[in-house]
Amino acid sequence: MADGNKFNLKIITPDREFYDGDVDMVEFNTIEGEVGIYKGHIPISMIIAPGVLTITADGESKNAALHAGFVEVLPERVTILAEIIEWPSEIDVDRAKEAKDRAEARIRDVLEGTDIARAELALRRAMTRIDVTE
Repeated sequence: MADGNKFNLKIITPDREFYDGDVDMVEFNTIEGEVGIYKGHIPISMIIAPGVLTITADGESKNAALHAGFVEVLPERVTILAEIIEWPSEIDVDRAKEAKDRAEARIRDVLEGTDIARAELALRRAMTRIDVTE
């Protein structure tokens, strides 16, 4: 159990336990906007939107690219069930830039049958990957 101003953060994907530790704060995007969670937060569940997740513990911050999932917030614990989350070292930046270019082209050239929402999501994911590596 976390003590002081810390709470337990657990991030789980279908493939692995991505993170499990006591933290001071976690920040991420939801479909309703960006949130920052501290110990003692009111219980809530939210849907995650693509963006940079920032974990702050012991005065240091770590970033990861969080693409989709759900979060359960309790006063002493936060659990994120992530479809996809990556540390910067796990990201192929060239591939992310190519994905960004493809998504921008699909949006710009709007061809018949183009799923704009899907193209915009692909663009947001690519930009998140690029942002977290910079």
